[in-house]
Amino acid sequence: MLAEFSVVPIGAGESLSRYVAECVSIVEGSGLDYRLHPMGTVVEGGFDEVMAVVGACHKRIASMCPRVITSIKIDDRRGVTNALESKIVSVRSKLEKG
Repeated sequence: MLAEFSVVPIGAGESLSRYVAECVSIVEGSGLDYRLHPMGTVVEGGFDEVMAVVGACHKRIASMCPRVITSIKIDDRRGVTNALESKIVSVRSKLEKG
């Protein structure tokens, strides 16, 4: 499964890189494959593993500020692995054919 998520601390000011770094540290510690992008993070793994990571990120940021909004988008497709790479490869191969 893939899960794209973002954790937004409310009332933390304009610069959020400190909070992003906290979450990336948690994600890296999980051992799951992930991609960081400017608007969030995509993690790949089993449901329980991924949700544990997202939950840990949410709780960590909640311990640092009074309010947190966490958004999660899930793509759960049975039998698919390495989706972080294969989805991109699929699109690029279609662009090359066009």
